[in-house]
Amino acid sequence: MLDSTAPFMSLPDKTKAWLRPLFKEVVYSKAHRLYLQNHSGMEGFDFVLEGGYEGYFYDRNQKKRRVEIYGPGVWFGGISYLYNKGISLQTVDTLPETKVLRIGKDDFFKLCEEAPSFRNHFVREFGERMLDPEFVHFIKGATYYPQQNNITSDSFYAHKVDALNPRELVTCSENTPIREAAQLMTEEKTSCIFVTDDAGQIVGYATDITLRDLVIGKNMPTSAPIREVMKSDMVSIDTEAYIYESLLLMFQTKTRYLLVSKNGKYVGFISRNKLLSEQSQSPFLFIQSVKQATSIPELKEKWAQVPAIVEQLLQRGVRSETVNEVVTTVSDTIALRVIDDVIHQVGPPPSKFVFMTLGSEGRKEQTLKTDQDNAIIYEDKANEQRELVREYFLDFADKVSENLDAIGFSFCKGGFMAKNPKWTHSLSHWKRNYDAWMMESTQETVMKYSTFFDKRPIYGDFSILDELHEYMGQQLEAPLERFFYNMATNALQYEPPLTFFRGIRTFTVGEQKVFDIKKAMTPIVDITRVFALKNKIFLTNTGKRLEALAENDIITEEELLELKQAYYYLMGLRLDRQAKQIMLDKVEPENFVGIESLTKIEKVTLIEIFKVIKNFQMKVKIAFTNTIF
Repeated sequence: MLDSTAPFMSLPDKTKAWLRPLFKEVVYSKAHRLYLQNHSGMEGFDFVLEGGYEGYFYDRNQKKRRVEIYGPGVWFGGISYLYNKGISLQTVDTLPETKVLRIGKDDFFKLCEEAPSFRNHFVREFGERMLDPEFVHFIKGATYYPQQNNITSDSFYAHKVDALNPRELVTCSENTPIREAAQLMTEEKTSCIFVTDDAGQIVGYATDITLRDLVIGKNMPTSAPIREVMKSDMVSIDTEAYIYESLLLMFQTKTRYLLVSKNGKYVGFISRNKLLSEQSQSPFLFIQSVKQATSIPELKEKWAQVPAIVEQLLQRGVRSETVNEVVTTVSDTIALRVIDDVIHQVGPPPSKFVFMTLGSEGRKEQTLKTDQDNAIIYEDKANEQRELVREYFLDFADKVSENLDAIGFSFCKGGFMAKNPKWTHSLSHWKRNYDAWMMESTQETVMKYSTFFDKRPIYGDFSILDELHEYMGQQLEAPLERFFYNMATNALQYEPPLTFFRGIRTFTVGEQKVFDIKKAMTPIVDITRVFALKNKIFLTNTGKRLEALAENDIITEEELLELKQAYYYLMGLRLDRQAKQIMLDKVEPENFVGIESLTKIEKVTLIEIFKVIKNFQMKVKIAFTNTIF
């Protein structure tokens, strides 16, 4: 069959003789997913002997489009190698009892070089397909995974802020009349002007929106000094930071302009519009689209696209802690849209409040296997208003949780969410909660409520949480040996899965030998938390906590490096496995990692990481339990 099939039959006899021994026979006895469009690397260039492949594209609703069958006598993979960097253009499933002959990537390209007629066969095939508008639609990136397309520029992930040529600063004195500042903005064709004090230091900024809302909207005289309307919540980034880090910082701080610094001095600024327009294929444009979503179904669709973005970032070498922040930023953005919609539905809140996230989301370490962990603190009100205020927030929390569940953030099985009346309360009630957990500590309560020590505000009046932290700081002044002993004991519950002979301990799930990667990471989270609380560090992110501990000489610089590398290596592996489970296997993500799926290098790395974790556990034993046994 091979000799009678184009373009093989047109090859010179010498080339055929060289090529034949390179083919390896590959058999797929059952139907299974072989490639995912614009995601999976090709395993080789194939000639189908028996059975075949079903190739198709997923549209935005995950429906199969443009289905093709590649049966016996058909070559497969040439177009993806020549035109898509060896990434499969289509999603491909094997048919049962499929047998193919396969050569590797290097041999395919060597063959194309030695026999131009062979290469031209696939060039013509690609040209014919490009006459099909539907094919063009999908390969241009309008797929279910739009941010995954290889057209996306690698420069977004490799280049630094300096490469954007930040715009020079346009400045004026804080005493400049608003009218003159606006005229200067017009002359310089800028939508943002930075304000300096008498010493020439930047103390604020004003934008077109500032002038619209605070000057025209409030009928303020334009003779007033610009300092009366300027904003002072400036955010800056260094020229050596990566472009994607600057966009992430913008979304997290909700700023539209970033000051750019070099060697400690401000040298220019960049705008969100400039970044988004120049990086139109980046995942951060996707975050902007989430902010503009107007319905629960649309938000659900956005959340379903996150696994592809995660895998794209990991494949491009973006640090796993940054990937965590991207996932968290998307989930925060969705939660904010839901909260705004519910407030619009039920009316404005009767008191100040803060909506906070807990656990992994509170630490900005959210993965793709996630549920709701949140709570509400509202300000104390007079007795006659208490029931009215409580009734509002319980109804509000119920609607928010129901909508989040519909989008894909399932209800917390442990009930740690604002929907539960136990976790929507006044500030004074929350203070009593922390009193009980810290002053009347038992190992059971510490284990059960540790998630509440990883809290982060996302909506409302953040000063309410600041007041709670201030109160906790006062409580931490008291002797809390039992509290820290129980927290430390809790941190020692999960041992790294190391065997006596320094292998990886596994258990069986189905037919696979696996280990639980979440439990493997838990000791780092728990131990870092107990050291942070002991030293009144109210940061929640594990990496930031570790850095603060190193700054306070609680851990050494070497320990900081080892622990961060260990934690984020595990995080990257966890995110990668979960993304593949969702996209390739079409199953709910889990925290089990099959030992057979790991390379030798990964296994060796994991063993070394587990040793680092055991040493960290020894540190907490000595510090809080006065024992090494």
